[in-house]
Order: sequence, then structure tokens, then C-alpha cells
Amino acid sequence: RGAGGRRGLREQGTMSGDVVTQATYSLAGEDHTLGNSLRFMLNKNPHVSFAGYSVPHPADELVNVRVQTTGAPAQEVFRSALTDLIAVCGVLKDSFNAAVAEYEKGTAMEED
Repeated sequence: RGAGGRRGLREQGTMSGDVVTQATYSLAGEDHTLGNSLRFMLNKNPHVSFAGYSVPHPADELVNVRVQTTGAPAQEVFRSALTDLIAVCGVLKDSFNAAVAEYEKGTAMEED
């Protein structure tokens, strides 16, 4: 992200009855890293019939994430994917920190 990059979220949706089941979320200040990760988490949800993302132009720090559900509210499904991604990142961080601590412990023992 560039120093001047702005972050933000914009939603455009299509209603099916009383529920928005199709939506595109524009994430300003983000790139392929978040777009692909969200696409993966969305596609794991059984209520999602389609999930994809695009970066409109390589010079723009903008990711569009599209989600279509089988009837569930798109915003709830999107929020769930974000929550699941945060949880996965937490587990990854904990595993990484434990591996670093174990490595440093082994290196310190070798020096003694």
C-alpha cells in the first residue's frame, strides 16, 4: 500500500425478495492478498454460490469482491468470511511465533 493510500469499504447489492443475496464490495487500499484470501474463505461457505474478486487496474489500490449466495444475506456471509480470515491469521501468527521461539531456544542451546 502506498503512503497516500486510503482505506475504505463500499457495498453495492441486488435484492432477492427482502434479502440482498448478491453484492460487490469495493475495498480501497487493498490488493490481491486480501482479495484472494477473501475469495477463498467465501467459497468455503456452503451458502455461497459464487465468489470472486478483481483488481480493476494495477495502479489502483482497489479490490472488488463479488459474492452471490443461495439465499443468505450477502453482508452476513461477507462478514463471516472476514471473521474466519481473522481467526486463521491469528492461528498462523501463533504458530509462527511458537516456531520462532523454538528455533531461538535451539540456537541458544547450541551456543552454550
